[in-house]
Amino acid sequence: MMRHMKITHSVRYDAPVAEVYSMLTDPAFREKASWAQDTTEVSVTVEGGNVSIDMVQPNKDIPSFAKAIAGESSRAIQEEAWTDGERADFSVTIPGKPGSISGARKLVADGTGTLDTFEGEAKVKVPLVGGKIEKLIADKLKDGWNIEHTVGTAWLGGAR
Repeated sequence: MMRHMKITHSVRYDAPVAEVYSMLTDPAFREKASWAQDTTEVSVTVEGGNVSIDMVQPNKDIPSFAKAIAGESSRAIQEEAWTDGERADFSVTIPGKPGSISGARKLVADGTGTLDTFEGEAKVKVPLVGGKIEKLIADKLKDGWNIEHTVGTAWLGGAR
C-alpha cells in the first residue's frame, strides 16, 4: 500500500471570514497573488464559488533527480470549489507530470480574524523517489500559500 505525504498549513488574516472569502474569490486578487509567486504565465477564472488558477513557474532550486522529472518549468492548475463561503474542495494538478495535491481549504473565525487552513495530501506516482517529490510539491504549496498570505494581508489593508 502506497502512503502519500500529509499536508497541513494555516495562515491568519486580521479580517472576518466573509471578507477573506470575498478576497479569495476575487479574480484580481488571485491573479496578483499568483504573479507574486514567480510565475511566467497566469490565467484565473472565477465562477461563483469556483476558482481556477492555471500557472506556469520555473523549476528553480530543485534537486537534479526532481528536475529530470519536472523539467525546466511546471504548469499547475489549482482549483477550489467553495461550498458555503467557509469550505472548499482544493486540488492542484500538474498536467503531464505524475503529481497532485488534494484536500480541503477552510476559513475559520478566530476572534476578529480568520484562520485560512488546508489539510490534504500530496501524491506522486514515481517509484523510489515519489516520497521525496511529494515533499518538494508540499513545500512548494506551503511557500505559495505564504506568499498569497503576504499579498492578502496587504490587499485587506487596501493595497490593491
